[in-house]
Amino acid sequence: MTRLTTLMLTALVLTWTGPAFAQEWIEFASARDGFRVAFPEEPEVEETTYSSEYGFTLPARIYTAERGQGRYSMTVVDYREMERLGIERWKACPVGAEPCIGQPNGVIGPGYWRQDVRAAITNATFRLLQRDVTLTHLGWDWSDLVEGHMLQLTNNADESRTFAGIHMHDNRLYIQEATVPKGYPPPRIFQQTMGFVDENGNRLRYRSIYSNAYHGLGEYPVPELTAAAAAAAAAAAAEQGAGAAPAAGR
Repeated sequence: MTRLTTLMLTALVLTWTGPAFAQEWIEFASARDGFRVAFPEEPEVEETTYSSEYGFTLPARIYTAERGQGRYSMTVVDYREMERLGIERWKACPVGAEPCIGQPNGVIGPGYWRQDVRAAITNATFRLLQRDVTLTHLGWDWSDLVEGHMLQLTNNADESRTFAGIHMHDNRLYIQEATVPKGYPPPRIFQQTMGFVDENGNRLRYRSIYSNAYHGLGEYPVPELTAAAAAAAAAAAAEQGAGAAPAAGR
């Protein structure tokens, strides 16, 4: 069972002004869950769980807001404890149970945990396609240089349209969905403001593409931040008396 609550979040909420934000959308940023996006109002938050492709139960939160007949949501799934969960599964496996054991010293990982992390975006995409929908667009794209999938779906029951983006950053999965009635314009504000923040709420923007399959799993160093993002991170660290900026993307 899930529990719907309105939580006091470590979040930044700013009112955006100008023609594009004539209806007073807000920029919502959650330092706890590492993302920022414009919502039509401050979202409600549902604490829930998410079953990964390989059957691990992971903590998740769903941020939801509505305006008129439009519904906007961001689901954040935390994969950061996957290594521990995979090792626990591997240790409990019966002798010879390969689908449970995985590859303790290889790219798959004990209990298939590394494979599960790499599969997260594709599996989330697959789940959206299992709904009663007609796919009209599926492509690779990025938000703040973090790679992901972009989908456009027509819901067969009422011909409403769902615009979805799926990304993964710092071993957290982000499933962004906006559903609007037939004939309504695409929810571009919600789509185009998706981005990522560090633990202090500062925007993360990389100089090159971030791929969680490589950078999140430590296969390669995390890309450098842009000068503006690096300066903001350094200033936040100085204010805290840390003396140095936190590592990019962490």
